[in-house]
Amino acid sequence: MMLPMAGKSKNVLEEIRETIRTFPTGPGLYFMKDAEDKVLYVGKAKNLRSRAGSYFQPGVNLAQSRGPWIVEMVGKTATVEYIQTESEVDAILQEARLIKDIHPPYNSDLKDAKTFPYLEVTTRQEFPGVYITRNPQDSRSKLFGPFTNVKELRAVMNVLQKIFRFRTCKLDISTKDEKRRFFRPCILHNIRQCSAPCGDRVSKVDYRGQIKDLVKFLQSKRSTVLRDLKKKMAAASEAKDFEAAAMYRDRIRLIENLDKRGTVEGNVQPEVFAGDPTEAQVKLQTILGAEQPVRIIEGFDIAHLAGTEMVGSMVQFIDGRPFKDGYRRFRIKTVAGVDDYAGLKEVVTRRYKRAMAGEELWPDLVLIDGGIGQLHAAEEAFYEMNAPVPKLASIAKKEEIIYVHGNDKPLKLPAHSPVLKLIQYVRDEAHRFAQHYHHILRSKSVLNKKV
Repeated sequence: MMLPMAGKSKNVLEEIRETIRTFPTGPGLYFMKDAEDKVLYVGKAKNLRSRAGSYFQPGVNLAQSRGPWIVEMVGKTATVEYIQTESEVDAILQEARLIKDIHPPYNSDLKDAKTFPYLEVTTRQEFPGVYITRNPQDSRSKLFGPFTNVKELRAVMNVLQKIFRFRTCKLDISTKDEKRRFFRPCILHNIRQCSAPCGDRVSKVDYRGQIKDLVKFLQSKRSTVLRDLKKKMAAASEAKDFEAAAMYRDRIRLIENLDKRGTVEGNVQPEVFAGDPTEAQVKLQTILGAEQPVRIIEGFDIAHLAGTEMVGSMVQFIDGRPFKDGYRRFRIKTVAGVDDYAGLKEVVTRRYKRAMAGEELWPDLVLIDGGIGQLHAAEEAFYEMNAPVPKLASIAKKEEIIYVHGNDKPLKLPAHSPVLKLIQYVRDEAHRFAQHYHHILRSKSVLNKKV
């Protein structure tokens, strides 16, 4: 069975092929889009031209090689676009983020909440530990990643522990514990993979020196360690100890693969840092004076495309967790130039006209990314619609002050307040949903779920 392209005109097919011939041969992402400009599929590639072109080769049997699901997708594809990335790792991380954001119908993987792992160094502890984690426990930890290959990360972790002898246990170790010197360390100390702060085998100063060296190593080009390993590999090879030479070769490869990672700031995984929202919901109901539990929160932000075209974003949280099917983006239609307040009014109006018509549920809280000006803009939108103003609040960046509709004084919650953390999560997700997506797709028109 050959690719059934009978429903697609030769002109459309040739246009797609001509477009793909202009794609670069480096790594990146490609987007299959239908005639309505909706993204059907997001894919990553080492070679964009080759990978995207493989779907449209004359005589290709996609049904046999990739299955009927892909055949159906190709049949609906009207255009193919791309974004070039600096590396294959960037492509992997951006693909995962975009699939979670826009849920293309023909991407079966990466739609769930699974995240990429980090290397976490708990630098605020007296005796920091080093861990591989998908859910960092302390926002003050030093994080490296996200990494795209957890198997290789575990292997390099083992190599690093042999060099820097850090602890990977979860023991609560304190210099005030006088019984520590009687504690028997685990086997990792015996095989010289841990300096055993648990058993007082290393001073706090010396141990923190080890951690400092590790962090410096992870932040640097690692040339000194690699040079030493290469010398040992060469010496082992010259001595015809090929097993040892192979071991050093593998260690070199693993350490070089440490560069195959993203950055905490550049490859945002906001779901990684979410806490337990139960306590926050209870306290938020009290703070807002709400009669019902605050279960549904909708957060809004306004973003600029290249400083000119404005778009709005809306995220929806249910019981303190993101509900991705409720996310929306809005292209601003009525505002000339850049006017955040007017853009916000338009977005809020368009969103809640549907609720007034009974087509959508009203949330328990509407949260605006911004200060008192943004809050007033949202209030005006409800007044002009002759709609009842729901529980409405805004949160200003940096100061983290919360303005609540109907309250004369703003709220300044403690930094570790569960309410503040939940509100920040919603605010940051709305901001990320607008800014991150448009940052990487700035030159492309691939907005999905246009409203």
